[in-house]
Amino acid sequence: MKRREFIKNTTLASAAIGFPTIVPASVFGKNAPSNKINVGQIGCGRIARDHDLPGTMRHDVARVIAVSDLDSNRMADGKKRVEEYYAKKMGKPYLDVLQYGDYKDMLQNKDIDAIVISTPDHWHSQPAMEAALAGKHVYLQKPTSLTIREGRQLVDAVNKSGVVLQLGTQQRSSEQFRIAAELVRNGRIGKLHTVKVGLPGDPSGPEAEPMAVPANLNYDMWLGSTPVVPYTEIGVHPEHGYSRPGWLRREQFGAGMITGWGQHHFDSAAWGMDTELTGPKYIQAVAQFPTSGLWDVHGDFMAKAEYENGITMYTSGGYPNGIRYEGTDGWIWVSRGNYVASASDPVDVSKSAKALDASDPKILKSVIGPDEIHLTRSDEHHGNWLGAIQGNNELLSPVEIGHRSCSVCLITHISMKLGRKLEWDPKAERFVNDEEANSMLERPQRAPYGTNYVKV
Repeated sequence: MKRREFIKNTTLASAAIGFPTIVPASVFGKNAPSNKINVGQIGCGRIARDHDLPGTMRHDVARVIAVSDLDSNRMADGKKRVEEYYAKKMGKPYLDVLQYGDYKDMLQNKDIDAIVISTPDHWHSQPAMEAALAGKHVYLQKPTSLTIREGRQLVDAVNKSGVVLQLGTQQRSSEQFRIAAELVRNGRIGKLHTVKVGLPGDPSGPEAEPMAVPANLNYDMWLGSTPVVPYTEIGVHPEHGYSRPGWLRREQFGAGMITGWGQHHFDSAAWGMDTELTGPKYIQAVAQFPTSGLWDVHGDFMAKAEYENGITMYTSGGYPNGIRYEGTDGWIWVSRGNYVASASDPVDVSKSAKALDASDPKILKSVIGPDEIHLTRSDEHHGNWLGAIQGNNELLSPVEIGHRSCSVCLITHISMKLGRKLEWDPKAERFVNDEEANSMLERPQRAPYGTNYVKV
């Protein structure tokens, strides 16, 4: 058979069974399909559209070949978005992106090497565990887990499988956060004693009447391991458009901003505090919670975390959004500046527009010497993950570090709910002499959904 005829026939055959159309390797050279990491996208909502898909597809080594979502409209929109991106990039139609109404079917596809998970918070740990156990590399949006127990189960599954899992704490790939942490770790502000983290709360919302479940949404599976409650649009996600979804403001599906953005800032703070693989010894928090309405996550709050190394971390919406390290010889301030992950990020950018500042400008100009502490550099978080899969660079946000930063969020939330100071044992991952608090380290899971039902 002639080469041209062979390519034509195999291309038609692959299209007929729904696999991505493969073009001749000569079109790509070193970027030939055989050299690419085939990626499946789970969740096609706001953060996938605005952040994870663009962040993955911009790298030539990656090729998104499949999408999955429990909302068929969003899934079809995700497929279209990916195909249009590659068609524009290649100058011609390139892929027939596969669609999976159930991500478990996607995990059975042996052509897929890696998975990006951009689902609601209560659907993070389970698909990440299952993907890892299926041998797929994972990029997982934060928070790592809904509970401490889920997080530890995920860590164990990843360690067992040996795959590369990157947490979506992308602040580590923003230069100013690395610079701030390096300067602090190398003593440029003297001995670090206090860290102040600015983190907003969420507003309360209206009451919401039950509504008919849209035909395009698999609502039972969307609820997952959490209890069955009536559907209402402002409790799930918008039927039209991709504005900030209501599930973010419901404790059934998460803990609010303490995990939503808290993991970003606690992860970055730990980088500077050198506490990435541990946690605080004591945690104390107070918070306001709505007394009516569907949205029930925390509003204004104040938290204090005390670490074994003598550092105290305060977190509150009263501070500017960002992180302030205070030492015996000065301070360093770091924030996202003008960066946003999504157009609907709930923060006033103008109040944190200065990305890096210090008590003395000379601190920021200090050069880190060759024998000092140098933290891992990354230009882009998804790229760092893809490079780690290939063995080209060190992974920036591995699962254990992600679990630890999420744990600070979760134990802070438990203290908020109980309204008292708690003693935490980061090694045992349990509270000391407080069984009521320990009972909140996990949640009941509605079968067949949840990490407890994953076969390991």
